[in-house]
Amino acid sequence: MVNITNLETTEARHAAVYTAEQHLRRHGASLCDLLDALDDKSGFGALCDLHSAFGQPIADPDIVERALRDIHRVLAGQAPSALERISRERGLHANDMTRWHGARISEIIARFRHGD
Repeated sequence: MVNITNLETTEARHAAVYTAEQHLRRHGASLCDLLDALDDKSGFGALCDLHSAFGQPIADPDIVERALRDIHRVLAGQAPSALERISRERGLHANDMTRWHGARISEIIARFRHGD
């Protein structure tokens, strides 16, 4: 007998992967610039993991979710003073970019939870 709940969960998690991939296609360059500018380089590493996951024939939802959570953690952990310094040094609107990307990634992560 097919377990409908498991199928719905799997489908929801793969839909979240698709949403993450579309977001990365549209806004990945900006996110890359931001993560590259931050002192905590683990966010950039997580972005590389995300790209690697999307390079597979079917991206693993667990890997995608983990990378998104790592990126979100790095963004959430930024001190305002560090973002101000980055804005001055790199000419980026680091504070606004951090809040915007953090909010979008948070929304995508929530889609994975709906699949749990």
